[in-house]
Amino acid sequence: MEFSAKQIAQFIQGRVEGDENATVNTFAKIEDGKPGAISFLANPKYTHYLYNTESTIVLVDESIELEKPATATLIRVKNARDCVAKLLQLYESMKPKKQGIDSLAFISPKAKVGKDVYIGAFAYIGDGAVIGDGCQIYPHATIMDNVVLGTGCIIYPNVSIYHECRLGNNVTIHSGSVIGADGFGFAPNEQTGQYDKIPQIGIVTIEDDVEIGANTCIDRSTMGSTYVRKGVKLDNLVQIAHNTDIGSNTVMSAQVGIAGSTKVGQWCMFGGQVGIAGHITIGDKVFLGAQSGVPGSLKSNQTLIGTPPMESRPYFKSQAIFRRLPELYKQINDLQKEVEELKKGK
Repeated sequence: MEFSAKQIAQFIQGRVEGDENATVNTFAKIEDGKPGAISFLANPKYTHYLYNTESTIVLVDESIELEKPATATLIRVKNARDCVAKLLQLYESMKPKKQGIDSLAFISPKAKVGKDVYIGAFAYIGDGAVIGDGCQIYPHATIMDNVVLGTGCIIYPNVSIYHECRLGNNVTIHSGSVIGADGFGFAPNEQTGQYDKIPQIGIVTIEDDVEIGANTCIDRSTMGSTYVRKGVKLDNLVQIAHNTDIGSNTVMSAQVGIAGSTKVGQWCMFGGQVGIAGHITIGDKVFLGAQSGVPGSLKSNQTLIGTPPMESRPYFKSQAIFRRLPELYKQINDLQKEVEELKKGK
């Protein structure tokens, strides 16, 4: 489907500079532009690509000033990055959705399946499962007994959702993720010299509008529920342990690990490989830089980095000192020797 510059400008409330009848049917990065594509320019560092890109249309921030005319038709907007997101959402929404139940899918006669549902080949729907209207369950996904899915959920191939777990509306889970596996609960037994498994009899509850990346694991609780609240976005390879509670609209990059019984507040942002200890509380709007290690509770409204986490300025100062430790160590030893020599001279 093609859209003209005029139509796009009307949708995103932009201003056309150039041919308002120019049409596009795909997206491309500005440095990899091609005819029929729309690109965007939000960072002034990439401005030089604008003068030779082959893209037909480019979204440009109002604040960016050009040194010479651009070859593409421009659409001036307040925030090109946000406008691209809106256009991508529109583009995705216009793709036809799969519907129908494949003859090779297994659906328990005790399960309840809503309207306009797609269930792919070799998907498994267990006893008592409830699949809401408009859900899409791709091949080889496993929905075990008594799982409840709200409306509009997308479950990609090879996702496993263990028994009793609850998903809200518009939840997306990408391939290979496991929802509701047993929490890591074991107790040492001095009599047998082994570990006794602590049964994990709780569930996982995922609220509305959550998206979970590929190969992410969210463990069921020992009792009660592990919670992932409304609007949370988890990247690939994230580990959420049992009895945790992830606050609404929190986002986590790849390889974040949250230990058990930890409560994370709303609107937090965790960079890649952040590790958080168990049985602590993280406040609202806590931003943690990549590879931060958090051994204790944190108050709200902080931007931190490191292990233990600290504000960015003292952290980078500390790193600068750390790199000089061998030199400083030698200086201290030399000074100590001089002091000892002075003492002997007395």
